[in-house]
Amino acid sequence: MSRRLLVVDDEEAIRDVIRIGLEAVTSWTVDVAPSGDQAITLCRADPPDAVLLDVMMPAMDGPTTFARLQDDPRTRGIPVILLTAKVQPAERRRYEDLTVAGVLAKPFDPLALPDEIADLLGWHR
Repeated sequence: MSRRLLVVDDEEAIRDVIRIGLEAVTSWTVDVAPSGDQAITLCRADPPDAVLLDVMMPAMDGPTTFARLQDDPRTRGIPVILLTAKVQPAERRRYEDLTVAGVLAKPFDPLALPDEIADLLGWHR
């Protein structure tokens, strides 16, 4: 079964590493967005199977983007995994309180990322 993942990160290099890495070893289609606003627009137009969402972004951060997705019935059911450099226990608890599908730490291992995403979403690879 082919899956579609939206990667949202303000850093183009990170979006590229994730997209290229996932497409190389999975059958997933990987779309990218540089901002929370664009992610919301893309999710409303054609909801992906899941979103990998950077926490720290200018203009609209990851938690705000997640809240906007949750406020819209068209996008509420999309599982979201947060990607963050802030992995202190207090921050992790705050993110887990958001009812996201999971939290992954930056820097990440590009080779382990597909399995980590699949495990959090219950996708079998």
